[in-house]
Amino acid sequence: MHTVYIGVGANLGERQSTILTALQRLRPQAHVEAVSSYYETPPANGVAGPAFLNIAAKLTTALEPAAFERFVRSVETAIGRQARGPLAARPIDIDILLVDDQIADYGRFEVPHPYLATRAFNLVPLAEIAPEVIEPRSGQTIAALAAAVDRAGIVPKARAVHFVANRQEETPEVRLSLNRVGVSSVKHIIRLNVGGAERVFHGDFTMVADLAPDKAGVHMSRFSELLEAATLDVLGRSDKPSRIEDLTEQIAREIVGSQGALRADVRLRAEFGLERWTPVSGKRTEETYTLIGIAHADAHGTRRVIGVEAEGMTACPCAQSMVREHATRELMEAGFSSADAARALDALPVATHNQRGRGALYIGVEGAAADDVRAEDLVEIVESSMSSETYDLLKRPDEFFIVNKAHHNPKFVEDVVRGILARALDVYADFPDSTYVGASQVNYESIHKHDAFAEAFGLFGEFRRELRDGTHVDVKTDLASWLGTRPSPVVTV
Repeated sequence: MHTVYIGVGANLGERQSTILTALQRLRPQAHVEAVSSYYETPPANGVAGPAFLNIAAKLTTALEPAAFERFVRSVETAIGRQARGPLAARPIDIDILLVDDQIADYGRFEVPHPYLATRAFNLVPLAEIAPEVIEPRSGQTIAALAAAVDRAGIVPKARAVHFVANRQEETPEVRLSLNRVGVSSVKHIIRLNVGGAERVFHGDFTMVADLAPDKAGVHMSRFSELLEAATLDVLGRSDKPSRIEDLTEQIAREIVGSQGALRADVRLRAEFGLERWTPVSGKRTEETYTLIGIAHADAHGTRRVIGVEAEGMTACPCAQSMVREHATRELMEAGFSSADAARALDALPVATHNQRGRGALYIGVEGAAADDVRAEDLVEIVESSMSSETYDLLKRPDEFFIVNKAHHNPKFVEDVVRGILARALDVYADFPDSTYVGASQVNYESIHKHDAFAEAFGLFGEFRRELRDGTHVDVKTDLASWLGTRPSPVVTV
């Protein structure tokens, strides 16, 4: 793997959006390790056009330098840069500044960039993310070189573009506040850490804020800008892997600041895969699950929840009991004793109807314990609470195993939810009473035209009290109350 430092600039069109597009297009062949702030810089060395917006980025790539240079030029072309004169204005400009901190000549370009030591628009953002890196030609650190250049006209810029006040800031005809205003179904490709490895997700975001009675509306376009900016902030950190909770929390916090809102909520749903092996044939598969991140931000801070949804199957206990009762009578009429009939039915799985189910588990905990909640563990809790897990790929012995297992382990939809809660309390037994847990299950019925559904939510302490004292805590803390969207009920735990 090669470590590469690049400078990215643009002085035509929507500059910030173009730079973000360039970083996204680089990601198939390069991992973005760090990204600097934006800097607006005047055109240098006679380049035409308006001011540039510049950043620096640290990448790692498996491509050899010459191949990486060709890839970078293809990205520039794809974004819209045309082969014009060296002093022409440009929608995108990607400079390869350093590769593995070595001096090298790779044909069409030199590494490090031959003019890096004197180019303030490259050095200032580069010094933000790589101050101690040595520029090989001069032998000086990037920080020292940046301190020596003329910074005239170089201005740091906020990542999210804030537009001037417009119709949204005017007073509406009907002066009533609204609880949730924003955007939903915002599709965005993101990279997050699941199972200790970085994975690509096709995320679906919902981002909302409250709206005061004296404001006509929110700035819808800012939500997407904040999403881009927060994605770069989170993915650009080098000290810890990116997690879904980090991203949703960052966006919620930014919405409160940019929209002038008292509170904001962000929800992210993303499909991800986990490696699995079928139970008998041992075939390797990758099963698909849904990862969910929820965050709330207000003047008091932020809170976030991580959750998963997983599919499995359940076998109906009620129908199975009726079939067993009927089978017992049939066997006894055929000459079997009551004891022999019961022994036979104990040895064999009794028929019943079954259905595919979808379960969900949400955990909210503050402090260092939040890092102990892993998506793959939540999936295991949900799947193991049903009659049986399911797989996309099954050979005949696997089919028999799953059907047999499910019919020996019948579950009502209520049993599944109670099982999810009990397993969560066991797995995270060291978590404080203030931890939030929510569980739900929907069974897609096979003999009814309706579906069966069950749900439960509350604090660990509330459920622990029920288990410990055998008392019913009838008003438990729901998700909105725990996040702070609305006041919590007064409950003694």
